[in-house]
Amino acid sequence: MKYPTTWLQGASLGERIACELRLQIIRGMQTPDTVLSENQIATDFGTSRSPVREAMKVLSGEGLIRLERMGAVVIGMTPGDMEELFDVRMLIEHFVVQRYVLKDNTILVTTLNQMIDKMEVALKHRDIAEFSLQDFNFHEALVLEAGHTRILHTWNGMRQLILTVMLAATEQRFASNIEESQVTIRKHRTFANTLNQANAQELSRLIEEHYRDTRNAVNDSVLSSYRKTLS
Repeated sequence: MKYPTTWLQGASLGERIACELRLQIIRGMQTPDTVLSENQIATDFGTSRSPVREAMKVLSGEGLIRLERMGAVVIGMTPGDMEELFDVRMLIEHFVVQRYVLKDNTILVTTLNQMIDKMEVALKHRDIAEFSLQDFNFHEALVLEAGHTRILHTWNGMRQLILTVMLAATEQRFASNIEESQVTIRKHRTFANTLNQANAQELSRLIEEHYRDTRNAVNDSVLSSYRKTLS
């Protein structure tokens, strides 16, 4: 699949190119050590080299490519890279959830449950992009509501990478094991409805369980293409 055009409203051409290349790299369509030519990419997207350079800088900053004199070399995401991404996400959510303990989270819980409702509809219609987006929105809502500027800055530096990994993983799950997405919905619902119980230990347990399961799902789906390049 291509990067959803509905997610690109207001994006510059360079950002659009970065989003598409990011998805290709994470899905294994652009394998490690592949040389990306600015001229070829500009031709493929029907543009000049300037937006391509903009895209390359973004992807280099995310550690997905290495810039070289005549273009760029794909680094990709190794299992270790993916583990680190999940580590940072889990640390962030562990931290922000503590800020919700002993607070009235009624409005937040309602918002989260509305997102889960949309995930259920997306699953029913096999809408990969919408399911991924609402899954992402659920986690981003937790970060935004915490109101911690530096945490939000860290999150924003990873958000496109996180969203794209979610998209690639959802695509694989819908194709091979859609029951996992039903489990994801149930666990999101349980977590949302636990937010008003003032039980930090239970919330932390649910976060750890969620990321453990998500790690396993990503290892079985997104990273399978990476392993094939090494065999």
